Amino acid sequence: MELDMERIVMEMVVSSGDARSKALEAVQTARRGDFAAAKQLLMDCEKALAKAHEVQTDMIVKELNGEGQVVKLLMVHAQDHLMNALTVKDLSEQIIGILEEMKP
Repeated sequence: MELDMERIVMEMVVSSGDARSKALEAVQTARRGDFAAAKQLLMDCEKALAKAHEVQTDMIVKELNGEGQVVKLLMVHAQDHLMNALTVKDLSEQIIGILEEMKP
């Protein structure tokens, strides 16, 4: 059971990392002036975040149903990755909006 939980938590870490990378790539793409591609990258970011959030939600539901796990450092690490990815996505959206407004 513990190995299964580690696999699930690592899925959350990987999905969150993918989301963060897509958000930062979107900003770089917008800086080059390709706003359509930047918006597509943000949509890809959202998909990765949805996957990570789904894992998180499933774990929360299990805990509410009395099937909770002992919180380990790996889970804290996964939560940190998810929150970081959400913050980077929000800031990336704002930066891309500013870049688009400044476009000549």
